[in-house]
Amino acid sequence: MPAYDDLMAFQRTTQALDEVAGRTGWDQETFMPRGAAPQRAEEMAALEEVLHARRTDPRLGDWLGEAHAPDAVADANLREIRRVYARSRKVPARLAAELARVTSLAQGQWATARAHDDAAAFLPVLAEVVRLRREEGQALAEGGDPYDALMQDYEPGGSSDAMAAMFDAMRPRLVALLARALDAEPAPHVSGTFPKDAQLALAAEIAGAYGYDFQRGRLDLAVHPFSSGSGLDVRITTRVDEADPFNCLYSTIHEVGHAAYEQDVDPAYLLTPIGKGASMGVHESQSRSYENQMGRSEAYCGWLYGRMRDAFGDLGVGSERDFYHAVNGVRSGYIRTEADELHYNLHIMLRFDLERALMRGELEVAELEAAWNDRFAEDFGVAVDRPSNGFMQDVHWSVGLMGYFPTYSLGNLYAGCLMAAARRDVAGIDDALASGDPSPATGWMREHLQRYGSLRMPAKTVAHATGEAPSAEPLLAYLEAKFADLYP
Repeated sequence: MPAYDDLMAFQRTTQALDEVAGRTGWDQETFMPRGAAPQRAEEMAALEEVLHARRTDPRLGDWLGEAHAPDAVADANLREIRRVYARSRKVPARLAAELARVTSLAQGQWATARAHDDAAAFLPVLAEVVRLRREEGQALAEGGDPYDALMQDYEPGGSSDAMAAMFDAMRPRLVALLARALDAEPAPHVSGTFPKDAQLALAAEIAGAYGYDFQRGRLDLAVHPFSSGSGLDVRITTRVDEADPFNCLYSTIHEVGHAAYEQDVDPAYLLTPIGKGASMGVHESQSRSYENQMGRSEAYCGWLYGRMRDAFGDLGVGSERDFYHAVNGVRSGYIRTEADELHYNLHIMLRFDLERALMRGELEVAELEAAWNDRFAEDFGVAVDRPSNGFMQDVHWSVGLMGYFPTYSLGNLYAGCLMAAARRDVAGIDDALASGDPSPATGWMREHLQRYGSLRMPAKTVAHATGEAPSAEPLLAYLEAKFADLYP
């Protein structure tokens, strides 16, 4: 198969260069000196020029025309190369490089402006990001919906209409659960002294128990926690608030879900198109199931209560049950990453509607803050007090990730399906979680989903793991059972 072999050899170099670009982005958000931002932007643009040239190389078209797939792995590799080649050819090299340069600069400007609650300092560069992403979306859509076209970067095969239908189906039952919880007695609060080093030590211990391999990764701090890399180098970050240990611990578990997916892909797929997660929705299914359905379960909270008392002393709550209630307390708040499971999808619905309007030209950047604040007050019943608690809280728009947000809710949906199947197939998951051991559940994920990488398209990846087509019902049934127990 000379055409296929030549194609895969070329692709391996492209994948390796893409990993280098990812590592450069990781450095920018962790250790890069702030003064290096202008030079880093030029470096990122240069890397993107090289990558874009390789992704649109005319030889790819020739190889794709001649290559034949002898098996499912080769067929999947050809599918992914063909998809990226077709998309990349629609985007001018100039635009790809400019997006890389501007979003690199914008990330640093967002972090500084967010720290000072200075919306005016952020809006000009955000407007430039939006302008460039609109141009890209229009080039990709070729007369269709630019937002749908951009979504394909994160959820191949997805559509905004399908996402909107998913939200419409979920909203009534979520709102009913929220009303019940918010009318009940408030959950207890954990309080105490939670030093940074002790939080990070416990976070590392928990990450290891969840299967994160520190020989192929590391844990660092970032303004907005994230996971980066694939294969043999997969890095995670978290953040620390000494008044709120859950911020650090559950951010870490969340990012471990992403990282475990990448670390546990079949090693034979290393530096090939299928050697990574199938989509961001499937990725989020791992992080959300690790964080919520395992990490916030009553069984695991019982273990964590004792472990945190050992690490920090008195927690301000007097029983495992109160601790479990505190971990899962339902309350309106500004920050998406700190939201309880009932409010979380409302955060995503807000962002989905706003960014879709931005990409379609129905909303301008100058109107974004007011639109956010109005919608937040309507959905959450709380007035936004400052930009860092509002439209500037997330890093995503500064780095151009328009179309990414709906995959968080899709990941919740997938997680519901996957955990229902894991509990069906594996006895004793809760007994193990009660001893601080998530491995029966994470092992099921590794065996049934993670090892396959992008061998299948996203929905088929989940269906193959569970034996059923994905639906919202398992997630909604899980939430109704959990929160009816917590808020009877």
